[in-house]
Amino acid sequence: MSREAELLAALDEHGMAWQLHEHEAVFTVEASAQLHVDIAGEHTKNLFLKDAAGQFWLVTVPHDARVDLKALPASIGSKKVSFGKAEDMERLLGISPGSVTPLAAFNDSEGQAKVVLDAKLASAACVNIHPLRNTATLGLSGSDLCAFLSAHGHQPLIVEVPSIS
Repeated sequence: MSREAELLAALDEHGMAWQLHEHEAVFTVEASAQLHVDIAGEHTKNLFLKDAAGQFWLVTVPHDARVDLKALPASIGSKKVSFGKAEDMERLLGISPGSVTPLAAFNDSEGQAKVVLDAKLASAACVNIHPLRNTATLGLSGSDLCAFLSAHGHQPLIVEVPSIS
């Protein structure tokens, strides 16, 4: 069974409703614009970051947010952040750039990455994220996403992620 199949089975085991939409590979928010029209719900942007203390962060915000990386550390209780390396992402989360998703925390059994969800997404009726690959979009409620992450050892930090106007 693939890791994605295990993830979907785990969602089912927790009684969480989800919907999977297959599509061509998308690597950027801009490239996914048509998906935003075709698939109802909130769409996301995901950042894999590392702070000055060596802590990894998986930050999920609305697709159109422009995250203020200088203000973010104060909001999440970290030191200065920068983008994490692809090798670290693959090693810790089992995904490659372009496929970043909060669900990748499912692969982080040692809890090395902290998950941050923007408050708007945590309370959304439907949040659209990758199911460990960028050729599909998985929709589920923000509350189910939070519960799923918590059940798998990644209590998400829910904050109003600072953005650049």
